[in-house]
Amino acid sequence: MTAENPQEGTFLKPRNTHLPSDCRAISDVLSRVGDKWSVLVVTTLGSGTKRFNELRREIGGISQRMLTLTLRGLERDGLVTRKVIPTSPLGVEYDLTPLGRDLLQPVSALAPGPSATRGESSRRGSDSMAGKRP
Repeated sequence: MTAENPQEGTFLKPRNTHLPSDCRAISDVLSRVGDKWSVLVVTTLGSGTKRFNELRREIGGISQRMLTLTLRGLERDGLVTRKVIPTSPLGVEYDLTPLGRDLLQPVSALAPGPSATRGESSRRGSDSMAGKRP
């Protein structure tokens, strides 16, 4: 810390100021939905309405806290709806909004599926054979 700037390093700088406005808009969208968990939640909800624990089981590897934060963010951004079911205990269902459904196709291209794993292993085999000639 210096005398001229007593709070050096504590102010947040606007991100992406070096990008044109169109690129900034795209960057903002990607920062909201482009993270790993958002992509997986959106693709999982693409098959229909799910309860919280059902989502957690299907996604696998996500903590309860991270799933909660991701769902809150997606709901805040208008991509997911949250419906409380008055049962004992209370149930909560999540589904994609029309905006979330519009996003499903491009986001699905980012999500790893069963075929992605197979493709990776077959690519590994091809790469190892690439250097060998028959």
